[in-house]
Amino acid sequence: MSDEVGVGLIGYGLGGRAFHAPYVVATPGLALRGIVSRDPAKVLADLPAATVVPDVQTLLATPGVDLVIVSSPDALHADHALAALAAGKHVLVDKPFATSLADARGLVAASERAGRLLTVFHNRRWDADFLTLRALLAEDRLGTIATFESHFDRWRPVAAATWKEARVGGSWFDLGPHLVDQALVLFGRPLGITADIATLRTGAPAADYFHATLRYPDKRVLLHSSKVVADHRLRFAVHGAHGSWIKHGIDPQEAATVSGRAPGGDDWGLDPDDGLLTDASGMAQRVPTLRGDYRRFWSALVAAIRGTGANPVPPHEALAVMEVLDAGERSAASRAEVML
Repeated sequence: MSDEVGVGLIGYGLGGRAFHAPYVVATPGLALRGIVSRDPAKVLADLPAATVVPDVQTLLATPGVDLVIVSSPDALHADHALAALAAGKHVLVDKPFATSLADARGLVAASERAGRLLTVFHNRRWDADFLTLRALLAEDRLGTIATFESHFDRWRPVAAATWKEARVGGSWFDLGPHLVDQALVLFGRPLGITADIATLRTGAPAADYFHATLRYPDKRVLLHSSKVVADHRLRFAVHGAHGSWIKHGIDPQEAATVSGRAPGGDDWGLDPDDGLLTDASGMAQRVPTLRGDYRRFWSALVAAIRGTGANPVPPHEALAVMEVLDAGERSAASRAEVML
């Protein structure tokens, strides 16, 4: 169709295979025009009709590519996004936005010069548990929040020999962007951050643990991740003047696409683990978890490119996440709070 947004995808690792390609295929208004991969067989096993190209330059020269998704290794995000913007393409960058705050700022400036849409894939805004939490806060079910804990733990006691284990910034730049973005969506910019970022596994090539406290005038927001947590079910623990909400389990959408399932169906995004709401009197009740749906990001992106809707993750919001990540690194290095 003439009004389809042609998509070029850079990279077919976990991000490209589970978070991008399936949704491009499933989203009305998007058409996958090409994928950059060094392993065409892997791509074609999933997408037999896909066009696989050997490098970014070839993709950018492919006719009909309007939007470029950057899902390459983190250290290449800035270079690939800059090249796409210079070629006149709209750009979606996987998280982290970049590996440095300076590079992220450079990308925002480049998108403004090019007059092209730039967005970042903060998909966890559309997790089932996070949507449920936003609804609870909107309904004032918890009252004024005093403490907010957000966990993204894993059980990976032995570091794998992959680039992801050695990525710049370690877990803080891998899982941290999810937790920071959600905190900023809920509470805005904090006054400061105190972060402990460490490598706890023997032989691990990069940080695999972080514990960060975001300081607000009336609350503390705790962001935590470790790869040495056998019981990693805890996701949120939120405590307010009216009660507490505790949520275990993770949104099921990633597991579904990793297993090869295409987004869709009556049960898509349904999280079987309900949170527990305890009110001020001590009475506890289960709160049904709302449906998660990353497709909402993709449909909003189509509307934004067509000029009929807002950018689902505006560059200034992604830049705010980078500012917190940068401040967290400086806090960990100095072992002191860094003001924001």
